[in-house]
Amino acid sequence: MHAGSASAAVPRRLARTVSPVVFRRVAFAAVGALILIVATGATVRLTGSGLGCPHWPTCTTKHALPRGYHSDIEFSNRVVSAVTVFTTLVLALAAWRTRGLGRRGRWLATAVFLGTLAQAPLGAITVYYDLNPYIVITHLLLSFTLVSLAVLTLLEASRLVRGSGLPLPGIARLGGVALAVAVVGLAVSGTAATAAGRFPGSSGSKIVPRLGSFQPSVYWHVRTVAAFGIIFLVLAAWAWTRRSTYPWLLRGCAGLLAILAVQMTIGEVQYRTYGDVPWWLVLLHVATAATLVGWTVGVVARLWRPVAPESP
Repeated sequence: MHAGSASAAVPRRLARTVSPVVFRRVAFAAVGALILIVATGATVRLTGSGLGCPHWPTCTTKHALPRGYHSDIEFSNRVVSAVTVFTTLVLALAAWRTRGLGRRGRWLATAVFLGTLAQAPLGAITVYYDLNPYIVITHLLLSFTLVSLAVLTLLEASRLVRGSGLPLPGIARLGGVALAVAVVGLAVSGTAATAAGRFPGSSGSKIVPRLGSFQPSVYWHVRTVAAFGIIFLVLAAWAWTRRSTYPWLLRGCAGLLAILAVQMTIGEVQYRTYGDVPWWLVLLHVATAATLVGWTVGVVARLWRPVAPESP
């Protein structure tokens, strides 16, 4: 009787586990949701809807639901935030149920969920302090960090599904570290330039302070872009010389080059039309920045944690 109960418990336990392929799909969804929330959060700021719902989690003291253009946008961002929290919760729970996933992948997935959950009170604090630029920057940089952690989780899922790949030379890994440092500078300087720009985050009589001046912020941001570009081109040149051994790296560099080209083109148009630049163009710039950060982190991480080629 006891043996029968034990044997019946085994299928139930296995039924509660998650396959590596399913976990990888959940990780993909989490990365997509975290990039989406960057875009919707930027929409709130760029349309001047940051104080459209001055209370949290309800919209106002009198109305729980939004009433008006700005409150609709702000509350919609909160809804997307809730969906993102749920997606990352599923990611974290699935990580602890995925067969063969190591502690690294499990704790990465957990960190993604906890960081996403922390965004909710941070958003409330941002509204409470009337869009203080330092808090707004922290909010956005945390979003970039969570995208990066989700990409690292996706990498661990891919290694579980496909196995480990050929190790790369130390010079390539050091180049990856330099590129990672450069993308951090790129993200920070870009966020500061946005905080100093012509979109303060709210409309109406409420004055929202900006962080410094736009021209000096752009001055430093352009130089971080140049540093990132130089390091990237060196790594891409090395990838070309090793394209037969590491074809994935050349493809990764090609994808990063395409994203960087789009980002720089948008940035140039945005700068030249600064006085009357449409808000949706700045939105594309921010969303592409999140994609650029995530892609860079994926390439760099794979230099240190290589993945086996996909089975034909």
